[in-house]
Amino acid sequence: MKEIEIYVGEEDNERLDFFLSLELDEFSRTRIHKLIKDKLITVNKSFKKPSYLVKEGDTILVQLPEPKILEITPENIPIEIVYEDDDLAVIDKDYGMVVHPAPGNYSGTLVNALMYRMDNLSSINGIIRPGIVHRLDKDTSGLIVIAKNDKAHRELSEQLKYHGVYREYITLVHGNVKQDGGTINAPIGRNQRDRKKMAVTDKNSKEAISHFTVKERYGKYTLVSVRLETGRTHQIRVHFAYFGNPVVGDPVYSSGKNEFNVKRQLLHARKLGFTHPSTKTKVEFECELPEDFKKILAKLQREVQ
Repeated sequence: MKEIEIYVGEEDNERLDFFLSLELDEFSRTRIHKLIKDKLITVNKSFKKPSYLVKEGDTILVQLPEPKILEITPENIPIEIVYEDDDLAVIDKDYGMVVHPAPGNYSGTLVNALMYRMDNLSSINGIIRPGIVHRLDKDTSGLIVIAKNDKAHRELSEQLKYHGVYREYITLVHGNVKQDGGTINAPIGRNQRDRKKMAVTDKNSKEAISHFTVKERYGKYTLVSVRLETGRTHQIRVHFAYFGNPVVGDPVYSSGKNEFNVKRQLLHARKLGFTHPSTKTKVEFECELPEDFKKILAKLQREVQ
């Protein structure tokens, strides 16, 4: 069993559960509550309630049980394979599909579908995320590259790390974006008050850069093309909410009216380009907007004519 020891400094005077959610940002507050309930967290060698107020000098010991060995089942789920060879595959992921299994959600994912269709997937990310080099949010549609062996995985990961992968998205945002284009350079980290959200912040954050070009204006809405220089969690959604133009349909970062009654954020990974790990040639792929997205744009186009 892994153990983590945390010493409380003089400036901390918060609830135990909230304090730990900040210190252990990879854990949700729900998981921390369960660890406290299961008596796997002690303060000064004593069990405390989640509401206990930590104070200077407290020593917190967190015991983490060994992860259970999981088996991911191949499933015959329809997916659109845009390109495939011995090293990689490019998938046009539908919105509503989770990329890889996670606690409480071990089926119906892209990984389950890949395991059914492909004999080989890279092993670098373990049993839960075989082949997964990068992610798309559940309700973001579009292109994602899959590695079929570890060599391809390592090379694609290096390209991502050093900004060698071209990723272009199309999104519909609220409001009239006044600039024809520009760059949003604002660091992103965990929202300090809601650990399920990301935010533009200087605290425990990483550089995040998004380049955008306005494609069309529809009065109350703007169609924008966005090229990612970095790839932080929820980057486009967070950046445009921070910019004052949240993505239409975003259930987390937009408080704007959802007049189209869409069930997801209108964000689509349209283009993906990289250097092929074996041939060393530049390759680029493009896919169409999903039908729901196209119908909304057609409606808006009729209204402005």
